[in-house]
Amino acid sequence: MTQQVEQSSNPLLNIGFKIPFDQIKPEHAEGAVDTLLAATRARVEQLAAAGERDFAGFMDDLDTLTEQLGTVDTIVHHLNSVVTSDEWKAAVEAIIPRTSAFYSELSLHPGLWKALKAYAETDAAKGLDPLRSRLLKLTLDEFKRGGADLPDDKKARLTEVNTRLAQITNQFAKNVLEGTAAYELYVPSERLAGVPQRVIDATRLDAQGKDKEGHRLTLHQPVMQPILTYADDRELRRELWQASGRLGREEGRDNRPLVSEILQLRRERAELLGFRNFADLVLEERMAKTGDTALAFERDLEAKTRPAFERENAELEAFYRSQAGADAPALEMWDVAYWAEKQRQEKYDFDEETLRPYFELNNVLNGLFEICQRVFGITVKEGQAPGWHPEVRFYDISDESGTHVASFYTDWFPRDSKRGGAWMNAFITGGPREDGVEPHLGLMCGNMTPPSGDTPSLLSIREVETVFHEFGHLLHHAMSRVPVHSLSGTNVAWDFVELPSQIMENWVMEREALDLFARHYQTGERLPQDLFEKMVAARNYRAAYTAMRQYSFGTADLTLHVEFDPNSGADPIAAARDIMARFVPTALPDDYAQIASFNHLFSSPVGYGAGYYSYKWAEVLDADAFSRFASEGLFNRDTGRAYVDSILSRGNSDDAAQLYRDFMGRDPDPEALLKRSGLL
Repeated sequence: MTQQVEQSSNPLLNIGFKIPFDQIKPEHAEGAVDTLLAATRARVEQLAAAGERDFAGFMDDLDTLTEQLGTVDTIVHHLNSVVTSDEWKAAVEAIIPRTSAFYSELSLHPGLWKALKAYAETDAAKGLDPLRSRLLKLTLDEFKRGGADLPDDKKARLTEVNTRLAQITNQFAKNVLEGTAAYELYVPSERLAGVPQRVIDATRLDAQGKDKEGHRLTLHQPVMQPILTYADDRELRRELWQASGRLGREEGRDNRPLVSEILQLRRERAELLGFRNFADLVLEERMAKTGDTALAFERDLEAKTRPAFERENAELEAFYRSQAGADAPALEMWDVAYWAEKQRQEKYDFDEETLRPYFELNNVLNGLFEICQRVFGITVKEGQAPGWHPEVRFYDISDESGTHVASFYTDWFPRDSKRGGAWMNAFITGGPREDGVEPHLGLMCGNMTPPSGDTPSLLSIREVETVFHEFGHLLHHAMSRVPVHSLSGTNVAWDFVELPSQIMENWVMEREALDLFARHYQTGERLPQDLFEKMVAARNYRAAYTAMRQYSFGTADLTLHVEFDPNSGADPIAAARDIMARFVPTALPDDYAQIASFNHLFSSPVGYGAGYYSYKWAEVLDADAFSRFASEGLFNRDTGRAYVDSILSRGNSDDAAQLYRDFMGRDPDPEALLKRSGLL
């Protein structure tokens, strides 16, 4: 049972199911966290000092020990991500050392570790059912990996390492967020030749909102991506691409020394705990098991994809020369998307921009919810709850019996006070309880193309896939039926966690699914068949380039965490640049420093560090698993039920490979992804 604190005037200490976002302010963070830390520490001492133990009152209390603290910590970090301010940044920086120290103390607590080992030796522990036995084993493993068996001097150093890692990874994220918010470029209309009208209109309105002439360009993806893809002004493309490349290396916000220190601390942490490197430490509990296995996986995919990649690059170069002339300057990174789009339009008579009028955000969401009702038997309805910004929406999810199983918030559009990217997170983990079902609570955030003037939010096909992707994560959280808190929802092996998200993207390319939501926002007309056929024909256009881009991130990440020696004095930024240079079609600038703004790898103590490969790992799983839906029916309720029962509802209640076998009846086909992408 969750440790509760007394009622308080601090809204963070009175968190109900509907979080009072309209009342929570930065000044509430420190007091709430300090109060919860004190209450949780007291409970730790009670658990460590108790006499004879049973699962109830010991393991179940240990399982939910940090639940309330975790929820508050998540809320504070979340608000700093979506409505950041100097006050929110200060609040986060104040609580990080305290929470980091506490979690280190917890895993190193000698009394608690002794009590846990003593309980594990009892007859009651040896007779636990499989789920609770798994919890006990994973908890023992977690304490060992947390340093519980270390001598006191090494425990003290580990706490220092963990605390410092939490601080500097937060600083890394702060630098990227501030750098993105600080950049703006005002240009006259003539520099936007070739750019879609909706972007021209939106950037003009943005400039007017700042009392400026012309058009305001930012580094937010809904602005930057169309500029790089469509702007005829090569100098403008170069300017924006290079500005993006300066993120994380500007004066006062330079992440390059932080990357070196993060890698050093991660290696030291791994070695303190008896592991060869950080990748081996974090992958021990994942499907890949070791850094070498994950690196071999990436390199095998690279080798199989490279012939198609080189063929694509030669075709793009030939097309460019045919259009620009033999004496035209060499292609640069800021040219690739532009000329690739020109080539796509010629090859398939297809411009992705022509799809946007059929992908109005509300229609996309309604179609997504309809698909999930047919396949998974859930109903999604908009509800009411306080939000952190006027654009926030709130929804309730019910199962086929009408039981309320989950709710979630959405926040879809970019703001200067909001971090980039798209993500899902969990506020409250519910599930089966003795007195019924406690609903889950989560959120989805993105940086999609916003409404502008009289034009609603019209999404690109990639943005539609992102909405489906994040909802896949949300379903994994919302559909969980595991009664053990820490084994519920998305608390699974990191290289399995992307399967439920990525499999959802498959419906976006299916005619039957598109007919539920792809309607012209003005006329209501369905997506025309000829446009659909062009979209499908172009689906694998430059698939090798897209794949190699992902391999570059995964390979650089793993190489830095497996083979690179962070104590050698070598520059990890240069090392990553040299790795990534193998995966791009043009020369990279000497000062290329993409990883200095790579939040996935360096904005939290672990995050996707040594784990970026998991996107491709899970893509293999999703390409294979979707083949069952493709053969049995896109909306086959029995297949959907089997998927919920085998994967979505089961969290970490069994080994990920076994959950996959339960659904597919076999191990995954390792070549499923390459087949789907047309790369074999």
